[in-house]
Amino acid sequence: GFSSPLAAQEKPFQEPVEVAFVGVAHIHTPGFVRTLKERPDFKVVAVWDHDQARAEKRAKELDAPVVTDLEKIWSNKDIKAVIICSETNRHPELVLAAAQAGKHMFVEKPLGFTAEESFAMAKAINDQKLLFQTGYFMRSDAKFIFLKNEIASGRFGKITRVRASNCHSGSLGNWFGGEWRWMADPKQAGVGAFGDLGTHKLDIMLWLLGDVQTATADIQIVTNRYEGCDETGEGLMQFKNGVIGTLAASWVDIEDPVEMQIFGTDANAIIRGGKLYYRNNKLDRKKLEPVENLPSGLPSPLNLFLDAVAGKKDAAGKLVTPDEAAYRVSVMEALYQGAQGRKWVEPATK
Repeated sequence: GFSSPLAAQEKPFQEPVEVAFVGVAHIHTPGFVRTLKERPDFKVVAVWDHDQARAEKRAKELDAPVVTDLEKIWSNKDIKAVIICSETNRHPELVLAAAQAGKHMFVEKPLGFTAEESFAMAKAINDQKLLFQTGYFMRSDAKFIFLKNEIASGRFGKITRVRASNCHSGSLGNWFGGEWRWMADPKQAGVGAFGDLGTHKLDIMLWLLGDVQTATADIQIVTNRYEGCDETGEGLMQFKNGVIGTLAASWVDIEDPVEMQIFGTDANAIIRGGKLYYRNNKLDRKKLEPVENLPSGLPSPLNLFLDAVAGKKDAAGKLVTPDEAAYRVSVMEALYQGAQGRKWVEPATK
């Protein structure tokens, strides 16, 4: 009999996976909207935000309906996952509701304000065995994957110091005016420049080096463009493995030429001007030279999450775990507490 060539394909007429936006306040929302529009295997079927005009703007871009009653999203069994891009102070309520409803979730960073609320969210997500992801895009960068592999292999020898920097001119250029003003309001964002930008490099430092024993920082306001919101800082951490770590993050830098330095007894590395340089006395790399053969990078955090929701092999294992996301909040909380009290603070672990 007649056999369609489609019959040999796997699930040829599979419907797109239905997802919803729950909060569209974050500055990365426009990029996430573009990502969803480029994924024919996904369909945004609902957009919610407490700000109706904001919800309508993004819904129009996605050709999706605005939902004013969140319960319609939580109770809709066809919606498999939600993308939470609300103000950070709304995360606990939304994340716990999403977990209770059994929705896989992408939650913009940071997960929460405090270690306590962040670990509570992580527990709720883990208890329901849900897929989770947050926006730590630096993990997808081939340069950091290379460094992780070299450190894991022991090729640095004993690592003594790591310096990381994530700075831009957001305050100088008033990037957080208008629609994004809440991101420079610690009452809604939980942090200012140091926490907002610093969390990305903090994630990389913890990913490469493990947990922190104790932390402190100096965090300052420079222009006071966003009244009462910190604009720059330098953190100091003692890692449990003895490494000394420093973390710079700022909205008042005209450039950020040196993004990372790692110093070990056998090797050292620097990311400068977006390029990775590496020297290793045990290998045939006796000079600090650019690394030409980097490993493959990964998809963006949101694309990785969507791949995992779609059941793509190995994607779930590359996601940031809820516990990791909560621990980053804990260490950042310790850095801020250290700055406020002029003291060393031990981050909470649960």
